[in-house]
Amino acid sequence: MPSRTVSTLCAALITTFVCTSTAAFAADYPAPKQSDWIAKDFKFHTGHVMPELKLHYTTIGEPTGQPVLVLHGTGGSAQSMLTPVFAGELFGAGQPLDATKYYIIIPDALGHGKSSKPSDGMKTAFPKYNYDDMVDAQHRLLIEGLGIRHVRMVIGNSMGGMHAWIWGTKYPDVMDALVPMASQPTEMSARNWMMRRMMIETVRADPDYKDGNYTSQPGMIKYASVMYGIATAGGTLAYQMLAPTGAAADKNVDDRLKTPFVADANDFIYQWESSRDYNPSAGLEKIAAVVLAVNAADDERNPPETGLMDAALKRIKNAKLLLIPASTETRGHLTTGGAKLYKQQLQELLQTAPQRTM
Repeated sequence: MPSRTVSTLCAALITTFVCTSTAAFAADYPAPKQSDWIAKDFKFHTGHVMPELKLHYTTIGEPTGQPVLVLHGTGGSAQSMLTPVFAGELFGAGQPLDATKYYIIIPDALGHGKSSKPSDGMKTAFPKYNYDDMVDAQHRLLIEGLGIRHVRMVIGNSMGGMHAWIWGTKYPDVMDALVPMASQPTEMSARNWMMRRMMIETVRADPDYKDGNYTSQPGMIKYASVMYGIATAGGTLAYQMLAPTGAAADKNVDDRLKTPFVADANDFIYQWESSRDYNPSAGLEKIAAVVLAVNAADDERNPPETGLMDAALKRIKNAKLLLIPASTETRGHLTTGGAKLYKQQLQELLQTAPQRTM
């Protein structure tokens, strides 16, 4: 669930339709705590070694609770998961991930938030990273930084969902339950990658980008992001409700373009390009956790009509799909940002998934 890039400009959809009923929400879970950890001699998939890689992370609850790893979406950070419609539905007393019982760990992914990223100073000299690197960094934070070798659950949304699939195939013994949302365990392809590629190319083609050595942010980054957001997130019925006339559609676009946009262009390109070689499908049989995949039927980036998800789940020992039907309450790719739509199934998963140890 991105925060200050694409989803900043999708915020009108989320706020108007999802958050209205929770506008007065006050968090009833323990206050989040932020920390940093330095991974020494971090090796990227390219072979490049960074002597010190900073990983920022947020925790909720106490280390004595059962650990749960929560993973955010592209362009986001731990803060983008601390929303009323996600954290407010899950982390409070009596809720599925009650933070008085669970120890919730939300890393800022490599290249995101307050973790190491190109805009820290290296610009395009920053090593090229991919999703495997990002998951390896999260794994090192968990094992070396926090001394945690096993978690009750790994749950992620959008990019975080894709990271969750990699966790399940690369580190199958680390978790009891795996909840990848708004994602598929299949090769990055079709419209999903085509739109990402066009967004990246649009920014690079802006004369103000200057091969990454810009002195001010290229203006086309906002337009590329708005276009991507409209094309790949929001839901057909929700858009019809939001913009039923040409005038309403124009106003929505105008509002998006007026929204402050603070993303750094190099960070932005790295974040989206890191998905280029995503493809965990070869390792699906290795997944040992109980899997609850959560997708929306109107998800523009992961359309169920392809049958890719159904075919993938058949290869996993214990997996099922919760496909949220399209309705006026769903928001396409943004649907899984609202936990009320699956919190009951999440509770049931936590109650029934066997506890395993490494």
